[in-house]
Amino acid sequence: MSLDTETFQLLKATVQRFVQERLIPAEDHVEEHDEVPEDIIDDMKELGLFGISIPEEYGGIGLSMAQECEVAYELGRTALAFRSVAGTNIGIGSQGILMDGTPEQKAEYLPRIASGELIISFALTEPDAGSDAASLRTRAVADGSDYLISGTKRFITNAPRAGAFTLMARTGDAGAGGISAFIVPAGLPGLTLGKPDRKMGQRGTKTCDVNLENVRVPAANIIGGVPGKGFKTAMKVLDRGRLHVSALACGMASRILEESVAYAQQRKQFGQRIGDFQLIQAMLADSQAELLAGWSMVQAVARRYDAKPLGVHDPDISMQASCCKLFTTEMVGRVADRGVQVHGGSGYINEYKVERFYRDVRLLRLYEGTTQIQQLVIGRQLMKG
Repeated sequence: MSLDTETFQLLKATVQRFVQERLIPAEDHVEEHDEVPEDIIDDMKELGLFGISIPEEYGGIGLSMAQECEVAYELGRTALAFRSVAGTNIGIGSQGILMDGTPEQKAEYLPRIASGELIISFALTEPDAGSDAASLRTRAVADGSDYLISGTKRFITNAPRAGAFTLMARTGDAGAGGISAFIVPAGLPGLTLGKPDRKMGQRGTKTCDVNLENVRVPAANIIGGVPGKGFKTAMKVLDRGRLHVSALACGMASRILEESVAYAQQRKQFGQRIGDFQLIQAMLADSQAELLAGWSMVQAVARRYDAKPLGVHDPDISMQASCCKLFTTEMVGRVADRGVQVHGGSGYINEYKVERFYRDVRLLRLYEGTTQIQQLVIGRQLMKG
């Protein structure tokens, strides 16, 4: 699955222009009002950004992983809330259906997800289960040809906007083998949303709790139609999501570095530009070198991901995706920290973009698996060798 080179380059140029002309000018609105304007969301749908990872046969654009990473990089060069609006449709919300869904499930849901008509969220995390996904407590109890689902999901991205959830619930015994993945429409009786979370950064992104009390869902809504496969589905989805977030981190690092260089070129102290001081140059140089290393790593692993069959779990590629997530999200944290330092006191003031980005990028080391979870994935795979 990929777009031919010429068509992809046209798409990428369009996204770059959209980021520069529409999204960057709207960053102040997002920061001030904690929302992405509806007309921008409509434009994103028009561009096809909700379906970049969904094959053309289902109405998507059908990018390869390497191509998706290039688009994520460009979307990372602005406030992360814009990408978040489409993020669950591109990744964790849709990919389980694409990889493991029945033909009927794919035909019913993927075209609406690709167009942005249906916003779909991924509901795995719970108050007592996040990184330890195998210990989740939300239960789905068989009742005739349905299941009754009860539990609470926490920090669910796009839940306030969602028309459906890819939701993990326990249908069997303890451990990973007892977990099933359900497609749960948002309007069902017994499903309610908590109040929107107030977060450190990433204003404009929408997250909240999803509460389920005996929500009746047809057994036909189990992804793939077979119970007990949900954990494997979730793990397959995370490989792709981790590479996407890694590319996003690189894009944000490039924007922060750009802001820092521009400030260092125009700010004067002691009669000269601060960028002419070697210690300022050293901070900029470290950021440039780390960004290049991270982006090279993401591109290389994305190409390896594309070389394997869709939906096949390769432990080595999972380990390499974790290496990318670990390195790039830690890297962008360091780049943001240096960016604030280069700006001096101005870097601590909200009107300067680096202050916002410093807060925004902190989340990248937490979701799609924390840095520590990536270390465990990498370490365990090495010890199997």
